[in-house]
Amino acid sequence: AHVTVDREVEVEAAFDAAEAAGDDASLTDVLLLAVSATLDEHPEFNATFDADSETHTLYEEHNIGIAVDLEGGLVTPVIPDVGGKSIDELARQRSRLTERVLDGEYDGDDLSGGTFTVSNLGVVGSDSFTPIINPPEIAILGVNRVRERPVNTDAGIEFPRHITFSLSFDHRVVDGADAARFLVTLDETLADAEKLLD
Repeated sequence: AHVTVDREVEVEAAFDAAEAAGDDASLTDVLLLAVSATLDEHPEFNATFDADSETHTLYEEHNIGIAVDLEGGLVTPVIPDVGGKSIDELARQRSRLTERVLDGEYDGDDLSGGTFTVSNLGVVGSDSFTPIINPPEIAILGVNRVRERPVNTDAGIEFPRHITFSLSFDHRVVDGADAARFLVTLDETLADAEKLLD
């Protein structure tokens, strides 16, 4: 039931938005806001699934887990209500949470309540991977490395930055067409990333 769909997305506008947001914000924060906005359009992915009762539960808040690589293994602290935060608030909370996890000062509350997860292997150079869903969630978004791609424009050949996103999902709950549409919306959201700063 575990399936992955990939899509390459231009992210120049996302980099511009991160720079416009100030020193505390990063591309990760812009991506998290873009994921939250995408979940607004595709709420079936902001959900959990109970296999015993076959219950698909949707949530209003986007409680997004961020996979963090530690020596002892991967942990996924959760940022609650990502969509309810400004990029400054999000950047501060993500930074504090990540630092606590890296210092080993997190607890079970930091890891619970997730409704969707983002895992970034781009920082270690991956081009594509199959992220593993965190049950009972039904989906996880993998972020791969930033690459420049030649694009033919009216001004000639340009080399905008791109990221391939890998969306794994539980096929018992949603299907490949749903996942493809999710990635289309994410692409469109990142193309107009400055709106995420409003």
